[in-house]
Amino acid sequence: MARKKDDQKESKSEVKQEKKPEQKPESKSESKPDALATYVKKEDKKYDKQELAPVQNQPRIPPELEEKLKSIKEKVDKFQKAALEKFDKYIMGIALLPPPRPNDPQFGPEVDANGKPLPPPDPNKIHLLVLVDDTEPSKMPKFELRDKLVSIIDTLAKETDPSFATQTLLLSELWQSCYDGKYDLLQLIALSAPFYDKGMLAAIRISEIHKQMVLRKFEKYIVAYVLAGSLVQGKATPQSDIDVFVVIDDTDVKKMTRGELKDKLRAIIMGMGLQAGDETGVHNKINIQVYILTDFWESVREANPVIFTFLRDGIPFYDRGIFMPWKQLLKMGKIRPSAEAIDMYMSSGEQVLDRVRVRLKEIGIEDFFWATLTPSQAALMMYGVPPPTPKETPAVMREVFVKKLKLMTDAEVDILQNIIQVRKDLEHGTKKDVTGKEIDALIDDADKYLKRLKRLFGQIEKIKEEDAILTVYDGVVTVARDILKIEGREKVTTEEILHVFEDELISTGKLAASHLRELHALMRAKEDYEKGKISKTEIDQVRKQGAELLRTLVDYVQRRRGKELERAKVRAKYGDKIAEVILLDKHAFVIRDIDAEQRLIERATLMSSGGIDHASMTEASLEDFEHAIATAKIPAKVFLKNQIFEDLKRLFGKDVEVLVSN
Repeated sequence: MARKKDDQKESKSEVKQEKKPEQKPESKSESKPDALATYVKKEDKKYDKQELAPVQNQPRIPPELEEKLKSIKEKVDKFQKAALEKFDKYIMGIALLPPPRPNDPQFGPEVDANGKPLPPPDPNKIHLLVLVDDTEPSKMPKFELRDKLVSIIDTLAKETDPSFATQTLLLSELWQSCYDGKYDLLQLIALSAPFYDKGMLAAIRISEIHKQMVLRKFEKYIVAYVLAGSLVQGKATPQSDIDVFVVIDDTDVKKMTRGELKDKLRAIIMGMGLQAGDETGVHNKINIQVYILTDFWESVREANPVIFTFLRDGIPFYDRGIFMPWKQLLKMGKIRPSAEAIDMYMSSGEQVLDRVRVRLKEIGIEDFFWATLTPSQAALMMYGVPPPTPKETPAVMREVFVKKLKLMTDAEVDILQNIIQVRKDLEHGTKKDVTGKEIDALIDDADKYLKRLKRLFGQIEKIKEEDAILTVYDGVVTVARDILKIEGREKVTTEEILHVFEDELISTGKLAASHLRELHALMRAKEDYEKGKISKTEIDQVRKQGAELLRTLVDYVQRRRGKELERAKVRAKYGDKIAEVILLDKHAFVIRDIDAEQRLIERATLMSSGGIDHASMTEASLEDFEHAIATAKIPAKVFLKNQIFEDLKRLFGKDVEVLVSN
């Protein structure tokens, strides 16, 4: 055993000699102030970009060990089957170990505890590790349990193949060696080739390799490297996450904020985690929590529940004499939460619950509203109806899909109506909160409604296919007539529409010549359809071209409508506010502050004298305002009479300044 210790010392000294001088960290007593921050800044970009250089001298499964595992697979499988039949519930892993190192002549033969020379290792022996979970309470003393397990497992191995030599290791023994600061067993497992594993061997292998990478880079700054989580609580499965905590001493850092240092350290150390995954073939399993010592100590002082669990259950894979004293102090009841920490954790529950209430309210106001409204408007648009305002959407859905087409029922549209009403009630404050039960009901209703809309889309598509040409034709011709009406050509007949369209829009350069060709093709396709001389493929093609043309024409109308509306606007400045008055054919709409978060819109009747009837002024909703704009007839020229200026003074004061857009 003394020989083994010398070999390990020699091995460690060899590793240190292979390190590059600039990568070897100085001792804390000799290091310059901020050495950690300087190093982190230098390394940060490499790990941010994931340009990870191959790591040398990391424990790998030697190729010869992999070859040996392949050659003895049948025998190993037989041993595994026999062992699992006996101890299926308790065996956590079985692995092939590398052969022992031969005696080094420089140190002489290995000796036992009594100083007697041990025989040299047999090169023909196949060494197997069996890791046994002994965390369940047992009436049998540990040493007796271990002796019996060793005897039974060794017998099973020799019955399978006399060359098998087993090393039975209890999980409690492995953890105790870590508590004692002896990590030889971890290194041995890192070099093994597992062929049966419930997750623990993989966790130890990747954690040990990752630990060695971290120590090479930051050895003098690492306070502790600890395995935690469900694995160390006796709940290991192949799907278990591997939770490790790295605590780094940051007490000499001055050139960098603690937050920046922690972020950069986390990026570098997580990059090493990816490398360790490549080394072991264990991917997307290791969760690395990086703590700087100052933050960690603050969490210990405040008795953070996460840190409590970490100290109680964690297994140190490396410790500079800080983690184990904290663990013992916790067991002794010396680490207690402060009164401030208790108050903070108590109040945090109420704060989280308040956030839940706010989130439920947001879901009730916005999420359900948009989830059902937008698809409803899409269904109307698909059928050919311009999307109405949210308030009008249920009524239009009822008119089109319930009464006219008889595709939906009133009860189905009632779902949309209810969701819009809930949003309105919450927004206006008539309903204060939404309960979880109400959210569940809304989810069920919204799900039913959306499934019904999905079927409705198919029904509409079928109708549209049957009558595609006529629908597109009617839509395009109607909008084309609207455009010509805007241009001053009233009552254009179907026979005249192509000629007038060309004169008013194409020849003047307001629309492209290609739009005239598309209109002509649509009208010809409509004639062929009525004669039954058009195929489904041609219908689809004409429908697509017609839809594109319709969008172009609608955009043109909207642009022209926007310009017309600008002619009807009067802007007035009073004090530091800007008001807007929109003069339509019969009504005036007044917005007293266009920059306000919640605009107040008022409506009043326009008198024949051109003034505003102040007695008729009432508050108007946004929906009423939008509807009036969409339907009002705006004259080509807007004239302001003297009365309107008097009304503006009455509304906004005598010092009002007027800007007229024309």
